[in-house]
Amino acid sequence: MKNLVLLFSFLLITNISIGQTKPYVIYNAKGKKISYKKMLKKLNQKDIILFGELHNNPITHWLQYEVTNDLNKTKKLILGAEMFERDNQDELNDYLSDKITAKGLDTLARLWPNYDTDYAPLVNFAKENNLKFIATNIPRRFASMVYKKGFEELEKLTDEEKSWIAPLPIEFDIELPTYKSILKMMGKHGSPKLVMAQAIKDATMANSILKNFKKGTLFIHYNGAFHSDKYEGILWYLKKQQKDLNYATISTVLQKDVNKLENEHKNRADFIICVDEDMTTTY
Repeated sequence: MKNLVLLFSFLLITNISIGQTKPYVIYNAKGKKISYKKMLKKLNQKDIILFGELHNNPITHWLQYEVTNDLNKTKKLILGAEMFERDNQDELNDYLSDKITAKGLDTLARLWPNYDTDYAPLVNFAKENNLKFIATNIPRRFASMVYKKGFEELEKLTDEEKSWIAPLPIEFDIELPTYKSILKMMGKHGSPKLVMAQAIKDATMANSILKNFKKGTLFIHYNGAFHSDKYEGILWYLKKQQKDLNYATISTVLQKDVNKLENEHKNRADFIICVDEDMTTTY
């Protein structure tokens, strides 16, 4: 992560000195440019932050680390991520408490292919600072069951297996714009069950966050932007269960020109990280 910081510091200095486009700009929901410092000040006042990423975008991952590091200076943090499934919490805990090595975690848990480059820095930050890191997502095999046969298939799970998902029955609104856009995007390959599979992930992540949130702490959750864009997905389920908490959402978008936020990206989140579309990817 230190190398990443040096790399992006070099990029910023280089861009300023030769007048090139910045690699990213941060905007508020209305499309007004906002400084990192001002965004951080506002985030510091929240209870729960949903940090929406593009999974292969290095700017997002760098800023996730920077935001986490800076907020940790003033708040007691709890971290959590879509990239870890709830039935792998014991393995994650064992790594955080030095009971197993990084190699052991890789062997015992279902880590994403880009874990080493994109998520290990956050997990190691939690380890170094004695922070909890919550595996929030539904085991993927259960999401696959929903995709094939719907929510009712989850009723066949054992009690232990049900402890790894949001409580049944799952509230579901297929008319939410984000879910409707999934159907439109998938065309003839889309189906209500496909959207249900997305919803069970959103519901489970929301449930995981609220189960582990403690008053007086700040929970930072890392997830694909689509899971919290337009104030839907995870946030919709969070607000259904607990409206009185202070939430913030962050999204990441790509544009050819980062100097003006395109209309389609406005109101996507409280803070929108607009990244140059030519930025290299992590995979």
